[in-house]
Amino acid sequence: MIIVAAAMAVASSAGAATFTFDEDPFAGSTALTTPGRQIVGGEPFLVFDPTADEILIAPAVFGVTPPILAFNGLAADLTAGFNLVVLRDLDADPVAAGNQMAAGLAANLIADAVTVDGAGFFFYFNSGLDLVRLVYSTNLSDNTADLKVLARFTNLSGAAGAAAMAEIGPQVSAVPEPAVWGMMLAGFGLAGSALRRRRHAVRYRI
Repeated sequence: MIIVAAAMAVASSAGAATFTFDEDPFAGSTALTTPGRQIVGGEPFLVFDPTADEILIAPAVFGVTPPILAFNGLAADLTAGFNLVVLRDLDADPVAAGNQMAAGLAANLIADAVTVDGAGFFFYFNSGLDLVRLVYSTNLSDNTADLKVLARFTNLSGAAGAAAMAEIGPQVSAVPEPAVWGMMLAGFGLAGSALRRRRHAVRYRI
């Protein structure tokens, strides 16, 4: 399930959206019990602005150890230590069958470079669909690991979409722990109280 919430209007981030991934990615499928790599699609179509929007991922649901550590670049430069990969490799001939960048091929490029086992996520540009997708892998270092496509971003298409991948990474983070949420809510409550007191004072000022 993806929870999309409008972010609080703060300066330039007004109107920004937050996409939260916090449910079992393979729910309803037999991917984890079927031999060999399974690629589960059925992803939602989203509009994502890398310059304003935020993506939150629940680590416990996906078996990922926080924090979310992002790599953005080519597979040839990828090393271990990351659980989020923004793969910038593009296929040489998007028309030629077998040479189109798809989830499986992107996962293989990552697995060839990552030497430490661990679940994670990757963005890649699907040349057949001509847009960016976000994928979950049960093991980034295993070229047989099951994959779940979490989202496709319909606005990140064509050459402009491929170029926009350079900006992806910093806005992806782990869902805050309950204690952190508590502090955040408490902070909002204090801010709201202060604002109400201020409005009260202004309203009755003589």
